[in-house]
Amino acid sequence: MDVNIPEIVAEVTEAFMQYEKALADNNVDMINHLFWDDPKTLRYGPNGTLVSHAALSEFRRNRATEGLRRTLKNTYIVTFGRDFAVANTESTQDDVSGTGRQSQTWMRTEDGWKIVSAHVSHLSDG
Repeated sequence: MDVNIPEIVAEVTEAFMQYEKALADNNVDMINHLFWDDPKTLRYGPNGTLVSHAALSEFRRNRATEGLRRTLKNTYIVTFGRDFAVANTESTQDDVSGTGRQSQTWMRTEDGWKIVSAHVSHLSDG
């Protein structure tokens, strides 16, 4: 299996950045588009465990939309073959202490790259 084929890394990086923009803009339709539309889709986060695309969509539509912008750092994208990838990043926000952490598992589908699993957490200072 080839790891980090340059054009595949570029594709996943583009999808990852589309997700980041949609998150910052609270573009729920684009976020929904980038998550795999399946009952097995999973997101662990500080607000609990969400299982299914429907649960993720409901969470996004009902969440607070203030303070979503952040600065990414230490972003790593690794691809495995042509159809599977993981993305990990850290982030900071101006008015929030500590470091946010996010991991995503991406899969190529007929409709493009989709997040099939995600984990969000926060590491406080001290």
